[in-house]
Amino acid sequence: MTLLESRSGGSQAVDAQQNTAAETLPLVDTSPAALAAVTAKLAETAGEYDRTGEFPWAGIQVVHDAGLLRLGIGELYGGRNVSSSEFARVFQALGEGDPSVALLTAMTVFQHVFQQQSNAAAGGIEADGGLWPAALYERLVAESLERPSLVNAIRAEPELGAPARGGLPATRVERTENGWLLNGHKGFGTGSEGLAYHAVWAATDDEDPLIGHVIVPAGTPGIEIVKTWDHLGLRATSTHDIIYTNVEVPFENFRGVPLSKAPNERGGSGGIGLSISALYLGVARAAQKFFTTFANERVPSSLGRPIATTVRIQSLAGEIEAQLVQAEEVLYGLASRIDQGDADALQRSLLAKLIITRSSITAVQTAVGALGNPGLTRNNPLERHLRDVLCSRVHPPQDDAALLIAGKRVLASYVAPAG
Repeated sequence: MTLLESRSGGSQAVDAQQNTAAETLPLVDTSPAALAAVTAKLAETAGEYDRTGEFPWAGIQVVHDAGLLRLGIGELYGGRNVSSSEFARVFQALGEGDPSVALLTAMTVFQHVFQQQSNAAAGGIEADGGLWPAALYERLVAESLERPSLVNAIRAEPELGAPARGGLPATRVERTENGWLLNGHKGFGTGSEGLAYHAVWAATDDEDPLIGHVIVPAGTPGIEIVKTWDHLGLRATSTHDIIYTNVEVPFENFRGVPLSKAPNERGGSGGIGLSISALYLGVARAAQKFFTTFANERVPSSLGRPIATTVRIQSLAGEIEAQLVQAEEVLYGLASRIDQGDADALQRSLLAKLIITRSSITAVQTAVGALGNPGLTRNNPLERHLRDVLCSRVHPPQDDAALLIAGKRVLASYVAPAG
């Protein structure tokens, strides 16, 4: 079944009794050659989706066909463990092809990783202690084999803003005789039009409210998507507002914990969080490739030879490469150390996001500055890459938060001289 076909029938559930835990999922090829092929296919439609702002159905189908939407599904459900280094390679490749598709993929993969981590902490499927109830998650895994099944945590709100800054959601979930009733208005719901499941951050009205994510299958009555997303970059991510009005879900679809016992929502997400930085590094590499092609093919009549032969362009090309080498060394160096269990590397991942995205932005801005007017022309891919890479700044941890956390940590290490 293609994605376009599944849009009309995608809400039909696969038999919930199908147990995928005992089956091994098809292997996903993340070799350099396989990822390069995915990058090329995504790049074919990235410009058109950016221009129209429509949901990137074709790009998502490419990622699904490559099996990449299933990365992060744990061994308990037939998947495999994926290292931080492999995630970084995958998302750099996707970001180079189409960063909107890359972000949509990342949101889904993150949910699989978080389910895997929560299952491990709870002691496996039998304990049913994952973020999702086991039966519902098994259904998601089964559906993922048949068609693209996108998932995202819908958390931000118009009044609250980004939950990474702290605060309690205004979105409310109320206990009923048959389960839960969800009401609320969410903003920046990435993937809204293409989601198979919404994981909606909400709280009860108790004195010590239960807080957590309500799992809502797409197509459940009461979901309204309000098309508010008209952004500078990542225009095809369908990051619209979503309104939930009297949405009913079964009891097991909300696993809230008392606010007094809830984990801190602030901070980074460790090794998997590096994937977002890798995505934008991919955008910068795409910009570099266009710059290189342009410099070698542009022959001004006044010069009589390609501008790539001039000292100025050669120096700027070196500056771009220096920024990207710096970013890649930080990304893959820390990813490798995290994979080896280095706690210091995990702690440094907060600052890694800042370093990688700053270098990526600088590289693209350097390329645009070198080309002048052509670099800012709407039909020029470099203009799109600049808009997309600037979106890296909004992802948590944002620069000020990362610097504040790092600064406090350094200052707290001070030891007063004896005597």
